[in-house]
Amino acid sequence: MTGFAYSIDGGQAEAIPIRAAVEAKARLVWVHLETNDAVAQRWLRDSAHLADYVIDALTAAETRPRCEAVGEGAFLNLRGRSSAPLDGSDMLASVRIWAMKGRVYSVTRRPLLAVDTVRKEVEGGTIADPGDLITAFATAITNDLDPDVAGLGDELDSCEEQLDEHRVFQLRRTVSRVRVAAIGYRRFLNPQRAALEKLAALPGDWLADDDRLHLSAAADRAARMAEELESIRERAALVHETLTDMRAEQIDNRALVISIVAMVFLPLTFITGLYGMNVKNLPYAEEPWACDAILGACALIAAGIVIYFVQKHWFRR
Repeated sequence: MTGFAYSIDGGQAEAIPIRAAVEAKARLVWVHLETNDAVAQRWLRDSAHLADYVIDALTAAETRPRCEAVGEGAFLNLRGRSSAPLDGSDMLASVRIWAMKGRVYSVTRRPLLAVDTVRKEVEGGTIADPGDLITAFATAITNDLDPDVAGLGDELDSCEEQLDEHRVFQLRRTVSRVRVAAIGYRRFLNPQRAALEKLAALPGDWLADDDRLHLSAAADRAARMAEELESIRERAALVHETLTDMRAEQIDNRALVISIVAMVFLPLTFITGLYGMNVKNLPYAEEPWACDAILGACALIAAGIVIYFVQKHWFRR
């Protein structure tokens, strides 16, 4: 079982062994586990004496952002960026938090970037109670996600500026990647906003007024990011349609060139095929100038067909 624990009292944070955290007496005891395996579940049940439904929530394999008030405490699940590579269907790692007055338990299955930020704040003495700790998590996650969401928008802006038929395939790959990322982030940000708003409105003296204000601010930022991601998704769809039209136009132009070439050679193929037959009595077959005449006629026919297409503006885009 991997993780860490802190005993926080009077603005001073002291790192303590996880197994000693249960008996620690301080204004705030924070225990963070970096696994949800059977050993962690057994410790949460036998040593921390948490209820089964709290343990199930902390160690669930698949979770979405949510907040539930349970007795005198609250369970909160948040999603943030991870330092480990994640698949496209689950782009954000989760942190599950059980908080009550004087004690917070958090569990992650995959490394969460916000954990290091919160840990530094704890060691810096800026965390004093459970409300401060949860607020630090919410703020760290939104601060970390905000530049990434803005980067997706900037990347899409660049694609819109570079729209060109010669970059269709390259831009399609970029736009598709941006769109997938926006959908993956938005999937969690909307419920995360709702979870933070619900937590800010929960009754209880372990959440101070300033904590509620910070949680509301984090919820507002999550809502803004969700709206921006929705805009990115819609813009990406429009750009993708534009690129699809450009690609279709490219194919049409190439098909047009092939059709014109076929139209030019169709009568020429007929004439040369006719005079290539191994039969007697073909007109002028025995004349010495017949070959030159046929070549000249083919050249005139080809030139006439090309001139006709030019006059009909078939070569214009």
